[in-house]
Amino acid sequence: MSGVLVIAEQRRGELRAVSLEVVSAAQGLRRGADEVSVAIIGAAPESIAGALKLVGVDEIITVKVPLAEFDPDTFESAVGALIAQRHPDVVLVAHSVDSFGYAAALAARHGFGFATDVFKVQRIDGELLATRGGYGQKVNVEVEFPGRSTVLLAIRGNVFKPPEQPASPRLSAFEAPATVSRSTAREFIEAGAGDDVDMAGAEFILTIGRGIGEEAKVAQFRELADAVGATLGCSRPIADAGWLPKSRQVGQSGKTASACKLYIAMGVSGAIQHLAGMKHVTTIVAVNSDAEASIFGVAKYGIVGDIFEIAEELRRHF
Repeated sequence: MSGVLVIAEQRRGELRAVSLEVVSAAQGLRRGADEVSVAIIGAAPESIAGALKLVGVDEIITVKVPLAEFDPDTFESAVGALIAQRHPDVVLVAHSVDSFGYAAALAARHGFGFATDVFKVQRIDGELLATRGGYGQKVNVEVEFPGRSTVLLAIRGNVFKPPEQPASPRLSAFEAPATVSRSTAREFIEAGAGDDVDMAGAEFILTIGRGIGEEAKVAQFRELADAVGATLGCSRPIADAGWLPKSRQVGQSGKTASACKLYIAMGVSGAIQHLAGMKHVTTIVAVNSDAEASIFGVAKYGIVGDIFEIAEELRRHF
């Protein structure tokens, strides 16, 4: 067969939202009678299938494996066997911590075309063309796959809008081969435990970036956020340094500001990974001392100035 095969992700028996974004990415790759099939791999995949019954999905394939948690060896073996049986010309996975564990090895082992962090994919004159970031997201790179009968692409999250309309795709099952895993899951620890902030549901976010300089400055912006009625967020460098919990990180590897109406970015440079988390915000205000900062390219209002002076001036009015 030809067509598109999407490998969905689940966590603890629940479909991960990014899987539906990958389903949307698949729609532009249909040719003629091509179908989009979505495989869900897990200990009880049939219990998750209902969340995939949406427009754009022609078939749901349940792949039962003995392990409840994600395992890279199991996924590589199961997905490889499924591709060998189905022969799709395009396989889509999420650009995520799970796919990092098996997608590259799978592509190398079977000689598939391969690209990660893809945010645009299309067919031009019948040939597949994927666009991804390069050189630290400073340029966009277009990737072609001449001579490859199967191409595996990892799709960047927070780019494609998930489908919402219900549908009735057909269901089928696939028997995964027995696999000996090289690792064992011992415990599942939820990220961000102890901080119950809902970044995705916040309507007003004040985010700080590496421009604040040092951890001691976080308190100043926490007070400012409380004073103006905003939820304090941060970019990845702040979370990675441990200055704020990971649950407050906005970006591709953090949370998406999906409900936010007003977003104030202070000392945030505007890396593409961070912008992915705020792409749905209608009003963005950027404050940065660097007039060439990328954040100004997406901001509705921009202030070139010292973030501490601006923060102090705001504080005086509240």
